[in-house]
Amino acid sequence: MPKTFVKGLLGFLKDLVIIVAAALLISFVVKTFLFRSFFIPSASMENTLIVDDRIIVNELVPDVFPLQHGDVVVFSDPGGWLPNYDSPEPDLVTAALDLIATVVGFGGSDSQDHLVKRLIGLPGDRVVCCDAKGLLQVNGKSVNEPYIVTSPHHEASSGMKFDVTVPADSLWVMGDNRYDSADSRYNQDKPGNGFVPLDKVVGRAVLVSWPISHWAWLDNHAGNFANAE
Repeated sequence: MPKTFVKGLLGFLKDLVIIVAAALLISFVVKTFLFRSFFIPSASMENTLIVDDRIIVNELVPDVFPLQHGDVVVFSDPGGWLPNYDSPEPDLVTAALDLIATVVGFGGSDSQDHLVKRLIGLPGDRVVCCDAKGLLQVNGKSVNEPYIVTSPHHEASSGMKFDVTVPADSLWVMGDNRYDSADSRYNQDKPGNGFVPLDKVVGRAVLVSWPISHWAWLDNHAGNFANAE
């Protein structure tokens, strides 16, 4: 075998190793500090997010950019919120996509250890259900929520009445599918009394990335909360 060929092959392999190592390092940095991907395991955020949707989460929120009312946030279980899901075997296409996403730092393999809800109450807010029209009140102001799914028999923004003040360094969150979401309302007997500690927040969901038919930027409808600021 010619020495020039061997030398060229070794040089190619060296370059390949450097490229792969650099790609893995960049992917690690992106996943650790910038963006992550999760899939949606339940119907609690319909119709904004559908079961098995993939979402991209901005991890710069809240460490660099502040949270806002209406943000769709991903957070780890504050304690006892999550049921045990039976994980179905993914089809070949989904499995391949997950493998590729994991390699580049956007895998959603730990999605079932996290929850996705809409941020309703920030630290210090008083959140009340409901006014005479069935709307939530935040800091005494009624909030119109165009994204929610209620019930054919109950049009109020929540089937459970409550009156809470959000503690410092905590959040009050609710699912968009209001009558099928085990959110802050239904976890008041758990650690934290239904509030989500800020240090449990992974980031803000900004984009539905899969399937293609569901591609969409996720609106936080901040204008609807303007009077409650």
